[in-house]
Parts: sequence; C-alpha cells; structure tokens
Amino acid sequence: MAKILQGKVVSNKMTGTVVVVVQRLVPHPLFKKLLKRSKKFKVATNGQEVEVGERVKIIETRPIAKDKHFTLVSDEKQVKPGTARATKKRKKEEKS
Repeated sequence: MAKILQGKVVSNKMTGTVVVVVQRLVPHPLFKKLLKRSKKFKVATNGQEVEVGERVKIIETRPIAKDKHFTLVSDEKQVKPGTARATKKRKKEEKS
C-alpha cells in the first residue's frame, strides 16, 4: 500500500520537482510529551503548478530519481482562495 502524506511546499525552484516538508507528532519515549518531527521530500509535479506555502497531498511511487519517490495527488479542493493558483482558475472560468 502506497503512503499518502500531507505537507507544505517549501521550494519550487527545480523543474518538475517541488520540495514538501511533512510534519508529524511523535511521543517522547520516556516522558510521553509530543514532539514535532519534520522531513523534506522531493516530489514530482507531473506538470502541475504549485506555489510555495500551499498544502498538498503526496503519494509514494516507484523511484523517479535518486532521491525523488513521491508524486503530487491532483486534488482541486487544495486550492485556497486568494492564492495565485485560485485567481488563475477563477479567470479561466470567467472566460468560459
């Protein structure tokens, strides 16, 4: 079963690739306090345009490159109002 993770885009400077940081909460082994742990993943965009700061879902796939083994899940519900992507989408719908 492929892992599906949710994270935030921190870099989109590479062609066809974005860097997504995924945070998780892990209890301390002795004191049981919840600690934040984060990991960065390089993700294939498959032609989708993603802005820095967007929350995205990623799914595990076969290795695409040496350190790239996730792809973006296309989900229209992720578009937040006020972002550049949302305004492009709204303008496209107005033209139709």
